[in-house]
Amino acid sequence: MRIPLIAAGLLFAAHASAQNVPAGVVLHDISKAKWEKSAVGQVSKIVGDQTKPGPYIFLTKPQPTPGAATKPHTHPDNRTYTVIAGTWYVGFGEKYDESKLIALKAGSVYTEPAGVPHFVLIKDAGTIVQISGTGPSRLTPVGEAAKQ
Repeated sequence: MRIPLIAAGLLFAAHASAQNVPAGVVLHDISKAKWEKSAVGQVSKIVGDQTKPGPYIFLTKPQPTPGAATKPHTHPDNRTYTVIAGTWYVGFGEKYDESKLIALKAGSVYTEPAGVPHFVLIKDAGTIVQISGTGPSRLTPVGEAAKQ
């Protein structure tokens, strides 16, 4: 009786190992994400590191900022944003102007070319956005924010 059970266990193990993920494939289950504190909330790195050369992808879960927004800034790389949950408000220009905010709900995607001045407002707790680009990247204040 034990031998058939052991054989069945080995067969199951062989089947499971046949479904191993190939080298280079990255799977990121958001329900198992490891979140780290950041200056604006939390981040979960998926691929690479935005401060180093090469492609990167990370999730950001920013703190709500009612009545306040990130100051206008740019990034040196082209970026792609995908709203996973909540609503992400983005506006473009060197001066914060609430009338320029565009509300992007979950499922929305936008691209941002390198050097485009923009600002972000987060109203909803639980907003999650995936950001990807090619590093090294950084945030460079522009307009009035650059003078502070």
